[in-house]
Formats: sequence, structure tokens, C-alpha cells
Amino acid sequence: MSGIDPTFMGRVSTVSGASVTVKLSESLASGLSIIDGHTYRVGQVGSFVRIPQGYQDLYGVVCEVGASAAPKTLDAEDIETGRWMRVELAGEAIGSQFERGLSQHPNINDNVHIVTEADLKRIYGGKGDDQVKIGSLSSAENIDVRLSLDALVTRHSAILGSTGSGKSTTVASLLRSIVQPDGNANGSPAARILLLDIHGEYSRALADMSRVFSATPQPGEEPLFVPYWALEAGELLDFVAGGLNENQEIAFTDKIQEMKAARIALEALPGIDPQSLTVDSPIPFSLKQLWYDLIDFETTTYVGQQRDQPKLEQVGDPATLTPPRYTPHAMGTAGPFLNSAARGIRRQLNLMRSRLLDRRFDFILHPGPWEPDLDGRVQADLDTLLQGWLGHDRPLTILDLSGVPSNVLVRLIGSILRIIYEALYWSREKTEGGILRPLLVVMEEAHRYLGPESGNVAADVVKRIAKEGRKYGVGAMIVSQRPAEVDETVLSQCGTLIALRLSNPTDRGRVKGTLPDNLAGLMDLLPVLRTGEAIITGEAARLPVRCRITTPSTEHQPRSSDPAVTEAWAHRRKAEGYDRVVASWRAQRTTAVAKSVTIKREPVVDFPEDTEVTE
Repeated sequence: MSGIDPTFMGRVSTVSGASVTVKLSESLASGLSIIDGHTYRVGQVGSFVRIPQGYQDLYGVVCEVGASAAPKTLDAEDIETGRWMRVELAGEAIGSQFERGLSQHPNINDNVHIVTEADLKRIYGGKGDDQVKIGSLSSAENIDVRLSLDALVTRHSAILGSTGSGKSTTVASLLRSIVQPDGNANGSPAARILLLDIHGEYSRALADMSRVFSATPQPGEEPLFVPYWALEAGELLDFVAGGLNENQEIAFTDKIQEMKAARIALEALPGIDPQSLTVDSPIPFSLKQLWYDLIDFETTTYVGQQRDQPKLEQVGDPATLTPPRYTPHAMGTAGPFLNSAARGIRRQLNLMRSRLLDRRFDFILHPGPWEPDLDGRVQADLDTLLQGWLGHDRPLTILDLSGVPSNVLVRLIGSILRIIYEALYWSREKTEGGILRPLLVVMEEAHRYLGPESGNVAADVVKRIAKEGRKYGVGAMIVSQRPAEVDETVLSQCGTLIALRLSNPTDRGRVKGTLPDNLAGLMDLLPVLRTGEAIITGEAARLPVRCRITTPSTEHQPRSSDPAVTEAWAHRRKAEGYDRVVASWRAQRTTAVAKSVTIKREPVVDFPEDTEVTE
């Protein structure tokens, strides 16, 4: 059979655990083989082989080719032929059912065959399975590569690659393949995917299937708001008031607790019991009123024999952040006297006022219809916020964070993730929860907030999602160009790894550390992968595979291409005004203008054809 079977490659020479050494056949004259009209590359690192075992077939991936793959016990002259190949076994198939892992091992001199298109269909299953097509085999472009959608979402995943390796295009292609494979109506139209877009790359690429929320919305986008009162008190105070010691923090939290209790007494809210109210309960309260009450207490001066009569000169206004004015204290026995119970938080209150007046932070401190009035009433509650993010008629939500100031970006990401995870965690028994309708959270530029020693709110929430999210229907997709700067705990919980080109040895070492020892050799290919080519291993891939990711059409590609340097530098340009540059810098908004231009438009009236025009 071996003499006439075009798929025959060689025979098993040694078996050690899951590693198999194969001696290639002398009849294998070239690295190409044509089988049933399809061309296959033979003996390529990353390609597949099949070892028949009667009714059962074993499948493996080629990890090493050449003399170095030969058994160490052979004579030098046998090794020098170089016709050797090391294969790592990965799974087996009985009939049409493929399963990862091994129930038996091959024997010496067993035949080894090329894996053909029919074999791959056997592995990946039919159209009725949960398989999502994402590209084609690098060693055989006619064979589709598919991933298990269930494993991709519930067991988490990571897309890793250096700048320019095709990371953003891979993310866009993968999300499009999940929702609208091949551009048709099949797929997952009821998917629920949330994409944190740090650089504003995906709004154009996925506009036809997404709803976009932005801190600096463009036409067709909706404003992004994150209500401050939905955050934990500690993270909110850390942002608006800076560093606080224990006594100073108690001054703030006691007042917040009091204001939240007053809000519940004013009007009952569904689900909250006054006896179980905590300072972290997501109850609306006014930051302006909080600031006013605390600054009033800190600056009050008293007169009178008992020093109990406030010496107020002018009442302030919390709505405009105008503080009350008291007669300054004086030395001696006549007064006025300072408030001896003051907590010494005037500096922190000044910072809070500055934050509230800074228009860059309106998306969190003045969150539109979610901004409470001075009594704590709001026009819209958190259900409207979650409905907008997760319950609209499109499968994808893009949160464009490119207009968010860098000093608050990490805190904002942590707040968004905490709001979403807490909501889905506590609603896990309801139809809107994560179990009956799972959520996939895609986190771009994850290394910016998931460092090993970051210790921020975002890192804490993502670790919780990575460890527990599977149970509650919340999946994570980590996207990063620096795997070495991503927390090892988070990366180790990613069941599926999509590794694009990585040149840095430290980054490659981190990726290797997440794989079994027998597959680590595959990662030696990372520096030489082409743009848009990836090595995929883990739960969603039934076999480790070297894959060429499908490239979306031009109008559906993310806005992450390199600048056209040659074209931009080819022609001399006129002197430009940089006043617009400074205006955008000051406004922290890319669309800001230096001069407002008003154009008066008037309709143009044409003369009728039969009307003579006289000069």
C-alpha cells in the first residue's frame, strides 16, 4: 500500500511519550505532493500527519525536521541523511469522531501519512458543529481552519503579536467570522460581544454589526457615560480626592453612606433593603452636594461663648460648586474660631472641585441622564445603561476609549468591567444574565492595565473574570503586543492561544510558558511568521495549527495601517498653521478647532430655459 498511496510519508522509528520520530520515505523526492488535485507541503514544521491504527487514526503536528530530529542512538552516517521528522501526537479519531488526547501509541514501523482535506474535515466536523472558520492552513491553503466557538468564549483566549503582525486585523476578522461568516445571515446574530477599543481602530471596520459608544462621539456614534455612583467608594475617592489616610477616608465614606440612605428614604429603589445598604451599593448621590457639605464643615468658623454660632457671610451653591464664605478665624478670645472637629481634608476637597470642573472627565463625573440632582434623583437608572451596552439589536458593542485622558483610562476600564461583571454575576439566574446569554469581552492593549504588579481595579476584575467567568457566562479575549507585561495568572487562564509574529525573546518565552513542553518547539516559528499568520493552540483548536487568518475586505479593515511615509514625503507642502494642533491638545479632543467657521448656505436658482438674460 505504501508504494501506491500518494499520502505515504514514512515510518515510525521511535516512540517516547507523545513524541514520535519518523523516518521519511526515500520515494518522497520533493517537499510538494499533489493529491486529488490539491497541493500539500510535505514535512513542514506546523503541518499535520496521520498514523493509522486499524479502525483508529492518530493525529500529530510536525515540530522538527532534519538530522536533529533523528534518534540519538543511530550511527552518524544514518543521521546525516537528514530524512527525519519529529511529530508530537495531539489526538485521535474513531470513525467520524475526533477527540483530543491519546488512548494508545503507535508501534515501530507504523506508516505515517499526510493529512488531507478529507482528514481535516473529519477533525473539525461539519457545518452543524460549533465551528467558526477563521482562515486556512499555511501548509495547504485549500483546507479551512475552524475554532470551537464554545471553547473560545467560555475558556477565554489570547491574541498576541508584535506591532504590525496583524493583531487588529485578526480581531476584526475573528469577530466578523463569529457574527457573519462569509458575509451571510448564518452565524451568531444573537451574539453579545463587548470590545474595549483603546485606539479607536474598529469603529469603521465593524460599523455594520456594532453600536459604538465614544467619549468623543462622531456622527453615528453614541456618547459614552459611566456613572460615578456605580463605582466602589474606594476607587471613586481615589480618583476624585487623591490619596486619603484612614481618618480622611472615613469622613468621605460616612457622608456618602448618609447621602445614599437619604436617597432611599426619599424614594424606594427596587432590590435595595435599607438594612443591607453599604457605601459601595450602586445608589445615586450627588458629588456636588457631597463636596459642598464637606467643604462647609471644614471651613465653618464659630463665635459666641460656647463657640457654637456659625459666622456665615455668604451662602454658597453646590450646583455651581461655589463654596460658602465664613468670617476668617482670628487669634485671641474674641474669635471667630475654627471648627475643632474638621478632618483636615480641604486639599482633597479642592482636588474634587477641580475634577468636577474639568470637562475632560464629563463622561464619568457628569454622566448625562445618569447624573444625579442634588437630592440624588436621576433621569435614567443602571438598567438603561446596561440595555444600551448589552441589550441592543446588534451583536457587537464597541466602547471607543481613544478620547479618554490617559491618567484615567485604566480606572475607567476597571469601572466598566466591574459594572458589567457584577451585573451579569448577580443576574445569573435571569434570562439577561451571562449563563443563558453569554458575553465575550475583548480587551485591546491589555498590557497597559494587566501588568504583573499593576494592582489596579482593572487587573483585579480581569483576574476574577479569568478565574470565575466561565461559571457565569463571561468570557475574556486578551489582545496584547507585549505578552511579557501581561499578568501570568491571566495569561495562564486563556485556554486558546492565537500567537502572531513575536520577535522579542522575552515575549516568546512567556508564550512558550503557557504551552505543554512537547508543543513549545512550535513557538520557535514565531519570529518568521508572515503578517496575518498565526499559530493557534488550546481548547478551541482541536489540533495545534499554523494558520493564515482570513483578511477582511478593505472597507472592513481596522484603522491600524502604517502611515504611507514615501507618499506623504514625496511632495513639498505649504506652510501649515499649528493652531489647530494646540487647540486639540488643550481640549484633549481630536476634533477640536481653533476657529469656528460659519458658512452661510443659500440655494442656487437657475434661470428657466425660456428666460433671456440681459446684461
